[in-house]
Amino acid sequence: MNKRNLLIIALIGVALLLSGCTEFDQPISSDSEGFWNEFIVWPLVSAITYFADLLGTYAFGIIAVTIIIRLVMLPLMIKQTKSSKRMQEIQPELAKLKEKYKSKDAVTQQKYQKEMMAMFQERGVNPMAGCLPVLVQMPVLIGFYHAISRMNSTPEINLGAFFIFPLAEPSIILAVIAGLMQFVVLRTGPAMDNPQMKVMMYFMPFMIIGFGIILPSALTLYWVIGNIISIIQNMFIYRPWEKKEVQQPVKTKAGGAKK
Repeated sequence: MNKRNLLIIALIGVALLLSGCTEFDQPISSDSEGFWNEFIVWPLVSAITYFADLLGTYAFGIIAVTIIIRLVMLPLMIKQTKSSKRMQEIQPELAKLKEKYKSKDAVTQQKYQKEMMAMFQERGVNPMAGCLPVLVQMPVLIGFYHAISRMNSTPEINLGAFFIFPLAEPSIILAVIAGLMQFVVLRTGPAMDNPQMKVMMYFMPFMIIGFGIILPSALTLYWVIGNIISIIQNMFIYRPWEKKEVQQPVKTKAGGAKK
């Protein structure tokens, strides 16, 4: 299974889990039973409430918890982005290798796969590293959705607002901001020469906007803050102002690579 397919499956999984989870409209408390409630939802609710009491609003509580979660995941994210950067750097060599083994017979393709994996190992590239942060963030994202929805269903809790955006209600404006920032995250990331990945780059912001239109603004705020952290991270690692599109070998009419 390639990286693109795994990412699509992960995103579909988020959508299915968000739509199919139970108890999302039930009040939450320390007495709520079940592994999911005790170890995911209630700890998130407790952390958000603690920082809300400390900082004055639930919006600041959500921002603080988001920053903490991203800092905890930072080593994994840095490892993923460095692996993606190394993958970007070896794209010209991969293109030459693909041209060398362009025959589609099984033996040739087996040699191609063997040399490609050897190159990955030599350069310290993990092609699956880009999917791992997505898979790790899935329980957190779903947990946030449950925490916010159940806090909103708990009479003792009033989420309040973030500036003009009521956190318990969807906001089209905040959803669009989250989608635009997701686009900036992708644009400041590694250069892409794969047309399918470029399609995904333009699809993901619209998907974020779609979710943001129907989900509480508190969850959209989590995306916005997370994307701000990702943009800062990309600025330091990828230096997008120096980024160039990966050059592919230009074929001559005879089928060979033009030098």
